[in-house]
Amino acid sequence: MTADNVSKFAGIYVAMYSAYDAKGIVDKERVKRLARYYASSGVKGLYVGGSSGEGMLQSAEERKQVLEAVLEEVRGELAVIVHVGASSTRESMDLCIHAQQVGADAVSSVPSVYYRLSEKAVENHWQHMIDSTNLPFIIYNIPQTTGFNLSFDLCKRLAQQEKVIGVKMSGESTFELEQFKEAGGDDFLVFNGPDEQFLAGRIMGADGGIGGTYGVMPELFCKLDAYFREGRFEEALQLQHTVNRFIKKLLGYPSLYGACKYILNLRGIETGEPRLPLLPVLPEHHESLVQLNEDIRAASLNYLS
Repeated sequence: MTADNVSKFAGIYVAMYSAYDAKGIVDKERVKRLARYYASSGVKGLYVGGSSGEGMLQSAEERKQVLEAVLEEVRGELAVIVHVGASSTRESMDLCIHAQQVGADAVSSVPSVYYRLSEKAVENHWQHMIDSTNLPFIIYNIPQTTGFNLSFDLCKRLAQQEKVIGVKMSGESTFELEQFKEAGGDDFLVFNGPDEQFLAGRIMGADGGIGGTYGVMPELFCKLDAYFREGRFEEALQLQHTVNRFIKKLLGYPSLYGACKYILNLRGIETGEPRLPLLPVLPEHHESLVQLNEDIRAASLNYLS
């Protein structure tokens, strides 16, 4: 791990959604348009195939198609981190190798899901991915969904490897976030995961953030990060409050991803509906989402003017 990796990867990443056609099939042209939309928003990069990208609901071939479309559109323009986590180590390694072949900048992974694995089993799972390519590896810690919480000791052991450059911390404890930064050292990247506490994560040592709600308000998160870097903490806090009001409303719909995709559709960026069992929004929600979209756009104009 080097300071060069910090300068290359630190910043704001949209946890990018997938894009489907009307039949629910991955639509590479829609994926490209979505990637282009984010490329014009000021973000550092894209995190492809994670929770927001519905990677766990797609086949390995579909995940590869999404990544290929993203890289065809923004390779060299945005940093692209691809989530390669899967139930089996073999499939995760295959996704790692593909990511390297098509030019991704880094790979990242949750532990294997469903089975309640020991720490040794998770470490072994990740180590096979780390060893399968020359790409930088970013640990993805999200205990709310995986049932596995990264320990300080495991983080420290993995961080000693040159290819392990950071952790995406989606757990809710900013204390643990701070501890992961301590485990890896100053040059070890920590990305804040919970969007609603982005500022708190940055204050506790995060080098940037990766988030799903960034996808409908990327400019606001870029501005929030800029306020932090400039030491404008009162303004940052007020903007975090504004962002959180939007997040709270988004969480009130049948699915966060359905709501976010509908908002993008209102902006002319068609992404289709989320894949079941994730729920789409219903017609009765459309009017309130139109208003929410207008509120987000108004806030963006206000803060960026």
